[in-house]
Amino acid sequence: MKRLIIRPGALGDFVVSIPALQCLQAGYLEIWTAGANVPLAARLASRARSITATGLDLLELGEANPRLLDTLRGFDSIVSWYGANRAEFRAAVAAFDLPFHFFPALPPEGCGSHAVDFYLAQVRSLVPCAGDGLPRIECAAKRGNFAVIHPFAGSKKKCWPLEHFRQVAATIQKHIPVKWCAGPEDNLPEAVRFDDLYDLSCWLGTARLYIGNDSGPTHLAAAVGTPVVALFGESDPAVWSPRGPHVRIAAAAAMHEISVHEVLRLIADML
Repeated sequence: MKRLIIRPGALGDFVVSIPALQCLQAGYLEIWTAGANVPLAARLASRARSITATGLDLLELGEANPRLLDTLRGFDSIVSWYGANRAEFRAAVAAFDLPFHFFPALPPEGCGSHAVDFYLAQVRSLVPCAGDGLPRIECAAKRGNFAVIHPFAGSKKKCWPLEHFRQVAATIQKHIPVKWCAGPEDNLPEAVRFDDLYDLSCWLGTARLYIGNDSGPTHLAAAVGTPVVALFGESDPAVWSPRGPHVRIAAAAAMHEISVHEVLRLIADML
C-alpha cells in the first residue's frame, strides 16, 4: 500500500492529528503539509513535503502540471484534509478519478469531541486502529531543571498579557531558572528561537515545566511529555487543549480574566 496524506493547517492542528496520521501508516507513507510542519511530518512518514512545493494549491492538474498528476496517480490511497470545503478542488480531483478520500479539516461547532478524537474517528472509518489518543513526538531529550514560557499565539485574542507572564516568571525564578521562547517574528529579544520545529520539540522536552497560551508550541511541549500549564480564552479547551498526562488548563471567557494567582497555583502543583 502506497498512501499519501495531505494535512494542511497550523502547528497545533498538525499535532492534534498525529494519532490519526499514525493510524494511516502504510508500506510507503508520504505526508504533504504546511512548510513549517515538514520536519515533524518527516518523523512519521517515508517522505514529507510542503503543500506549496508540490503545486497542489495551484489546482494545476492534467496538461497544466503532468508531473503532479503522475505523482498523485502513483498512490493507492490519498487521505486529504485539504480541499474538503473547496468544491473546485474536489471537481479537479474527480475529473481524473484519483483515489482521494476527503475529511473535514475542523471539528464542527458543538461537536462535543476533542479534536484528537474527532480526527481519530475519521480515519477509523477507513482503517482499524487502536491507541490511547495521545499525540507523541519522540525525542531523545533528558529532562532539565528549568521552566519555559512561550507568551505568544497565532491570534492576539489568545495571548495572556505579557506583564502577567513576567509576574509568573518572577515567582518561578525563586525556585528554578526561566527561559523565554518565541517565534521568529515575535518581539521578545531575550527569547530562545528555533527554525526547525522538531528541534524546538526536543528542546522543550528538556524543560521541567512549560507555560504558554493556546498555541502550537504548547501542543508540542505536551507531545514530548513536558508538564504543561496552558491558558485558554476564546478557544474551547474541551476541543483544543493539549493532550497529555501532565497538562493543566487555566481558562476564562477572555484571556485577561485569568488571574496570575490561578496560574501560579497550577504551577505550584506541578513543581
